[in-house]
Amino acid sequence: MRSLSIDIESFSSYDLKKCGVYKYASAPDFEILLFGYSADGGPVQVVDFTAGERLPNQVLSALTDPAVTKWAFNAQFERVCLSRWLGMPVGEYLAPDSWRCTMVWAATLGLPLSLEGVGAVLGLEKQKLKEGKDLIRYFCTPAKGRDGSQFRRRPEDAPEKWERFKAYNLRDVETEMAIQQKLSRFPVPEDIWDEYHLDQEINDRGIGVDMGLVRQAVAMDARSREKLTAQMQRLTDLENPNSVQQMKQWLADNGLELDSLGKKEVAALLKTAPAPLSEVLLLRQQLAKSSVKKYTAMATAICSDGRARGMFQFYGAARTGRAAGRIIQLQNLPQNHIPDLAQARSLVRSGNFEAVELLYEDVPDTLSQLIRTAFVPQNGRKFIVSDFSAIEARVLAWFAGEQWVLDTFKNNGDIYCETASRMFHVPVEKHGQNAHLRQKGKQATLSCGYGGSVGALKAMGALEAGMTEEELKPLVDSWRAANPRIVQFWWDVDREVKRCVRERCATETHGLRFTYQSGFLFITLPSGRRLAYVKPKIGENRFGGEAVTYEGVGGTKKWERLESYGPKFVENCVAAGTLVITQRGLIPIEEITDADILWDGCEWCHHDGLIAKGQQTVVKANGIYLTPEHQILTEKGWMECAKSSGLSWAAFSLPDCFVSCGEHETGQSPVAVPVHLRGAEGHPGQEPHIKKESCQVVRLYAGASDFRGSEATRHEPPSSVRSVALHEAEMSGPAPSRIPQLRRPGDYSL
Repeated sequence: MRSLSIDIESFSSYDLKKCGVYKYASAPDFEILLFGYSADGGPVQVVDFTAGERLPNQVLSALTDPAVTKWAFNAQFERVCLSRWLGMPVGEYLAPDSWRCTMVWAATLGLPLSLEGVGAVLGLEKQKLKEGKDLIRYFCTPAKGRDGSQFRRRPEDAPEKWERFKAYNLRDVETEMAIQQKLSRFPVPEDIWDEYHLDQEINDRGIGVDMGLVRQAVAMDARSREKLTAQMQRLTDLENPNSVQQMKQWLADNGLELDSLGKKEVAALLKTAPAPLSEVLLLRQQLAKSSVKKYTAMATAICSDGRARGMFQFYGAARTGRAAGRIIQLQNLPQNHIPDLAQARSLVRSGNFEAVELLYEDVPDTLSQLIRTAFVPQNGRKFIVSDFSAIEARVLAWFAGEQWVLDTFKNNGDIYCETASRMFHVPVEKHGQNAHLRQKGKQATLSCGYGGSVGALKAMGALEAGMTEEELKPLVDSWRAANPRIVQFWWDVDREVKRCVRERCATETHGLRFTYQSGFLFITLPSGRRLAYVKPKIGENRFGGEAVTYEGVGGTKKWERLESYGPKFVENCVAAGTLVITQRGLIPIEEITDADILWDGCEWCHHDGLIAKGQQTVVKANGIYLTPEHQILTEKGWMECAKSSGLSWAAFSLPDCFVSCGEHETGQSPVAVPVHLRGAEGHPGQEPHIKKESCQVVRLYAGASDFRGSEATRHEPPSSVRSVALHEAEMSGPAPSRIPQLRRPGDYSL
């Protein structure tokens, strides 16, 4: 035998979702009910252990034979449960080296992490039976009687259901084998399997937990909550002050209308709310402290040897392949800033509630800060805590070639200070001059690297950090101006992904390779690892613009079609018909092409063409129709158009000799064309010689102007321009069709 595909059905009184498979399999009443298997792709067999059936010796020995590859969907479950069934003690498990997981295989291709989901996406002929959940609930979990007692349903209690359950077990093995066959064109690299085996060893080893501290913390939290609730009841006269609806109504009756009682909303209100509202909100904030629930999770997941296992799920994060946290969520532990941490820990461990309350006041916050100390190393060992420093900012700059960022890291500089310095064009020091700008540099660095805009800044806490709504958009613009290569990197990737999907061809940029194969878009990283996107196609984003879409699990936790990740286009929509200054004059925006050069208020600039974002409601400001959120520069700085009522627009520069459309009957005004000029160079008293200058710009009106009019007179120093190059071939840059008009007779403006 070379391979064995396995699926088991089991019973345990422990809740698998809450405690994880390691604790689940250690329950006194744990039992494997059915064992479905296929040896070397042969017919599926189901062994009914409840009927006294036994595994064939060949199959039994294969479980411990490293030469036989064992396959299962979520193989960790089968491996741990079978370790318990074979009589291995807690802490010892079947070696993971000879196991392969079909779920991990599916995850490497961006597919769902459920057997049913993968079967549906791949369109398998033999898919998981949908009645399985009801059958598992019936036979594999304790049932509750009317008096609250628990009992167990046996196969003899429902023979017909049991036969369907056996068919369900058989079908699961068939589905897993069909997935293997379907995915055989995309084998998992051996180094990924090596990482998976290491992950399984880490999960098997687990982490030690100080249960003495955990039990006292849980008890102290319960006592604290009881006391805080009593205080809330005394202040509000509410029957249940923990009720969101009751609390919102009470606050409304006291003049505070709130849509949400979330952490951010409560924290913001605490800054301005008068007493006793501030006291009630503070109590509410303490009661809502959710991180202390990690103590309960520890108590639920702990095994008999004092270790918590199964804290990570390999390839748990869709597409990126990062490990996901489970149960206690070790990847998201509160920080601690208590100076006398050891003393606080000692007081909690001894159960001295009065001392903790007296010395630290906020008991829930203290318990939260002690969570990390609940994890203890084995005797004679210690924990080493480390993290990558600004890893995303470093890698992003390396990909894009943003050298100043790389130099900052290379020289051990402060990236947030340097970013702020480039954004605001002033020196910024962490504890020195312009130190207040460092926080803005930090917010922009953390929020804007992947195309984030105002929404990303808000999500990262920019408003809570003291920034105003009006300065967020200029902050984004400043960051992008300071990081032009990163911005270019976004657009290069966006272009190549679209080309790959549209033309079904391999493309490459910045060391990233994009390929399309059998309904998958693959992005190959420099390391060789591939990211996968399911069923990509050129579609439409939420604004009506072109985007690459693919299938995946979205915010609804359901499998759906998603817009491509990557930088989103800046919300810069204006209405059709709006006139834009170009080198061709004032042109309606819908007529702009990527060949046009636009005036941005300071200089002439190139652009990437129009971006269609669908239809939106617009408002009118100074005769121009814009979307309400469109940022405009007012006398009080940048702000959304809808909020600019009563304010004048800030002064801005127009190109030389530009005349607005209304002053000409033609409706258009050629503004500027580049031509070669010849200037004079020499010394006083000497005959100047002619020097050909590089491309200079002459700006002119559409028609002849009356240069004799007094309104046109102005004092100008003598020009050094001697003549204009007549040969059109010498002209460079954009060459609009009106260039010949420069030399037409009677053009007095020139």
